[in-house]
Amino acid sequence: MSRTTVPTRPRAAHPSPTTGRSVVTIAVVSALGGLLFGYDTGIISGALPTIADDFSLGDGGQQIVTSAIIGAVLSGRIAEHLGRRKAVLWSAGIFGVGALAAAVAPETWTLCLARLVLGLAVGLASQAVPLYVAEIAPPAKRGGLVVAFQLAVTLGILAAYLAGYALDENWRWMFGLGLVPALVLLAGMAALPESPRWLFTHRGPEAARAVLDQVRSDPAAVDTELSELAATAHEKGERGLRALRARWLRPALIAGIGLAVASQITGINAIIYYAPTILGDSGFGRSSAMLTTVGVGVVNFLMVALGIWLVDRIGRRKLLLVLLPGAVVCLAVMAAVFMGGHAPQGGARWLVVACILGYIACNGGSLSVVVWLAGPEMFPWKVRAVAVGVSTFAVWFVDLIVSLTTLSLTSALGVSGTFWLFTLMNLLAFLFTFRYVPETRGRSLEEIEGVLRSGTFRAMR
Repeated sequence: MSRTTVPTRPRAAHPSPTTGRSVVTIAVVSALGGLLFGYDTGIISGALPTIADDFSLGDGGQQIVTSAIIGAVLSGRIAEHLGRRKAVLWSAGIFGVGALAAAVAPETWTLCLARLVLGLAVGLASQAVPLYVAEIAPPAKRGGLVVAFQLAVTLGILAAYLAGYALDENWRWMFGLGLVPALVLLAGMAALPESPRWLFTHRGPEAARAVLDQVRSDPAAVDTELSELAATAHEKGERGLRALRARWLRPALIAGIGLAVASQITGINAIIYYAPTILGDSGFGRSSAMLTTVGVGVVNFLMVALGIWLVDRIGRRKLLLVLLPGAVVCLAVMAAVFMGGHAPQGGARWLVVACILGYIACNGGSLSVVVWLAGPEMFPWKVRAVAVGVSTFAVWFVDLIVSLTTLSLTSALGVSGTFWLFTLMNLLAFLFTFRYVPETRGRSLEEIEGVLRSGTFRAMR
């Protein structure tokens, strides 16, 4: 195979300098895919009690309605064959259809079907958006720009909580409002360019250069980036799922997929899904529980906003190692408060609220920040879409298990036992990070791939 060549740009043909605003605009618009994800995750919290009454659902039925997954199974192939941008467009269109279907669902099975359609959309968006932004962002800003997706997720959750509080028992309007961000994302993405790395592979160097000229202020940096892409394209190797069996890829797969699993088994979505139920068990009325749940959304949003600032300053690995111990402590305290099977009384009830908010701050500000960034950064170019699809599937598959078992676990182990289990999971996530997760801050995607190929991936600190 001949080496891919990159035509040299004539000096007189330099584009006029641009600021970083164009790539920030691209990241902000595409991050609306996270708004869909967050709204779908959070809206079930407020809608679930009324849905259960309207359709006479028990725990199992509630959990099935809560489980919005699929999407990630096909996301890698869609993003690779159609392009990252078109994958985001597809997710917006599918979400709009699902939101309308859920709003008008006349019975249980149609509502469950609509939730599966929504799951297809958010699964696709949660793979395609971080991948798209990671491939278009410059190394120095990549962390914060990709994490903007998770910030949009938390904003969507907060919007869902506010909608649940304001609309009270009108769950059809709660679902129907999801059409608004879907339409905004659809319109916004239609005006954005494709990922330069996808274009390099499918359309050639000049197509990639045209996009990089729009999103880089330094023409010399564009030439360097294209040269690195050409060198990476020259590396031999298979594409697709079979390529993931390569031994040199294993450290990245362990780290990326391990963080994907950890982001769910540590309990963040269980708390978000069932916060009103947990607070109800603590003696709070429905209105107070829903208002406190809004506080969960606010804390989650603020911590991810802080994470955007920190992830490119102190690094991905350090952010995890600093905050995860706090999540362990908060969960352990909640587990202790609920021991004995009695609802907490007096000041203990507010200790539960403080620990829920503390846990959301520590877990949401660390794992929830890094998980969508890790895969697109760690996985090499030729298998990036497929590998990110696998890690995204891991997120949603484990999320399905958590959402299907949380109420059952609470029934079997009690609230205290469930919190002790999540305490252990957060401790294991900390130990996993310490052992297997490297530091990728400030490195280009091609540099990270070079380190991975050299066998020194885990040594990056």
